[in-house]
Amino acid sequence: MITDQNGKSIGKRLQVVGSSKLAVLGVALAILGGCASMGAGTKEDVVTQRANERWAALIKGDINAAYVYNTPGYRANVSTQKYIEQRGKDVRVLKGEVLKVTCETDDKCVAQVRLTATAPFLLTQKKPSQIVTHVDETWLLENGQWWIFERI
Repeated sequence: MITDQNGKSIGKRLQVVGSSKLAVLGVALAILGGCASMGAGTKEDVVTQRANERWAALIKGDINAAYVYNTPGYRANVSTQKYIEQRGKDVRVLKGEVLKVTCETDDKCVAQVRLTATAPFLLTQKKPSQIVTHVDETWLLENGQWWIFERI
């Protein structure tokens, strides 16, 4: 049995304090774990991930999912329907892959994306049925999140 300097048992007090500390530690670890998963990696890593996710949605044809990667200001001014209309249907992107992200400032990065695409007119001509091109996308940090910038 453990006692204090006056000879009184402190076993139960230690048990309560110990379990309280464990509970606090558990909560702290959970919070830190959540923060770590939200902001894991460098800003280049985060932009790469978000740009790849956006292109995956576009390739899958999930325009609504891709739309939410646009800046809040863009979404406030351009409806989902207008965004869908602007995408066009003449070219079909088959693959999109971020090759490199360069951050010019703490809140602005440029993602270089390699796109593989096809279009119906390519199939009717004696040309390759797929083209590969590169685009530079501007990504902006706003309210703690990275968003693709598109002109309105």
